[in-house]
Amino acid sequence: MTAVRRLSLVDTDAAADAAPPPGAVRVAIASTDLKALNAHFGSAPKFAVYDVTPSGWSFVEAVEFEGNTDGGGSHRSDGDDRITPKVDALAGCHLLFCLAIGGPAAAKAVAQRIHPIKAQQAPIDEVLEKVRVMLTGTPPPWLRKVLQAAGVGAPRPDFEDD
Repeated sequence: MTAVRRLSLVDTDAAADAAPPPGAVRVAIASTDLKALNAHFGSAPKFAVYDVTPSGWSFVEAVEFEGNTDGGGSHRSDGDDRITPKVDALAGCHLLFCLAIGGPAAAKAVAQRIHPIKAQQAPIDEVLEKVRVMLTGTPPPWLRKVLQAAGVGAPRPDFEDD
C-alpha cells in the first residue's frame, strides 16, 4: 500500500514538506471524509494534517491511501505492510488522532516521534480546538513531553546547581 494522493494548498511562503512554523504542533487526524475524526488508524483511507498554534490552526495537507482494510477487524493475509507507509507519510506530525490503533502500529508511530491519541468521533474543528486550548493553557504532562521532544515546548528547568 502506498499513499496515492497528497493534497496540499499552494502557498509561496510554506510547503507541506516543510517543518511546522515555530510554536506550532503538526496534527494528523484519521478520517473517512476529511470532515471528522471517524476512522481507525489501520483502516483510515485519509488523514487530514493541520498545524495548530495557540492562536488557531491551518490546513497543511490531506493524504489518501488505497487498499485499506474494511475496519471490521479482519485483516488481509496478502503479506502487504499497510502500517509503515502510513506512518512514513505522516512523518513530521507530532500528534495522531484516531478512533483506535493497534499496538504494533502505535509502536511504529512512536518510533517516528508521532504521539498516537485514541479519541471519540468528533468533527475535525472540535479536535483542533481542543489541541489549541491545551496549547494556550498549561498543557498536560504527556503533551509537554511531546512538545519538548518536537522542539516546540519550553525546555524543562534544570534544578541542578552549577
